Amino acid sequence: MIDTHCHVDFKEYNKNREEVMERAKKKLKAIINSGATLGGNRRTLKLIGEYKGFLNGTLGFHPVNASKADYNIIEQVFKEINENIDKAVAVGETGLDFHHIEDNEARNRQIKIFRSFIGLSNEYEMPVVIHAREAESKALEIIKKYSADVDVVFHCYGGDLETLTEIIDESYYVSFSTIICYSEAHRELVRSTPLEKILTETDSPYLSPYKSQRNEPVFVEETVKKIAEIKSKSFPDVEKITDKNAKKVFGI
Repeated sequence: MIDTHCHVDFKEYNKNREEVMERAKKKLKAIINSGATLGGNRRTLKLIGEYKGFLNGTLGFHPVNASKADYNIIEQVFKEINENIDKAVAVGETGLDFHHIEDNEARNRQIKIFRSFIGLSNEYEMPVVIHAREAESKALEIIKKYSADVDVVFHCYGGDLETLTEIIDESYYVSFSTIICYSEAHRELVRSTPLEKILTETDSPYLSPYKSQRNEPVFVEETVKKIAEIKSKSFPDVEKITDKNAKKVFGI
C-alpha cells in the first residue's frame, strides 16, 4: 500500500511523528508528503532526508494560501522548488479552491499561480498534483489547456461525475482518500473510476476513517479495503493495481 498524499510535516504530529512513521513503515511500501506552504516544503525536504527510501515529497503551494500570500513569498516558494526539484517526485499540491475563497480577485490570483505551477511541471517533465474544490471543472479546463505530456493527479477528488468522466478521458489519475469510508458521494465516484486510474491516499491529518481520531498514513489501508469492497475485488488485487499506478506516476 502507498499513501500518495499526506501531511506528516503538520504540527498535529509534532508530539509523536516517529511513532506515526514507524506504524506506517510496518504496513506501507511508501508515503508521499505534500508540501502546501513555504514552510511545508522546507519541512517536507527535511523529512525526505530523514526517511530516505520511504517518505517521498511533492513541493507546491495550497491554492487557499496562494490567494492570500504576499508575492514575495510566492517568489521564494518557486525559487526553493527550483533549487530542490531533484528531491521531489511531483509538483504540487496546487490548483483551485473556490469553496474557501469566494472573492473573484483572489480566485483569479489562484488561477495565475496554478498556471505557473503547471509551467514548472512542464519544464521539469514532472507530474502535477491538483487540489480542486468546487472548482474541479475549471481546474480541468486549465490543466488541459496548459499542461504538456505529464501525468496529472486530481487528489482527493470530490467533484461531479461529468467532470470525472472528462478527467478519465484525458488519461489523468484520480486519488481517493479515507473519506470514502463514510461518504456515499465519494464511493459513487470510486464506482465510476477504472482501477487503472485510481491512487490511494489519506490526506492526513484530515479525513480520518475513525471518529474523533486524527488520521495518519497507515489508515490508507481502510481506503484500499473500501475500494476493494466497492469494486467487488480482492484486497490484494486492489493493492497491487493502485501501488502500480502510484509507482508509474511518481517513479517511486
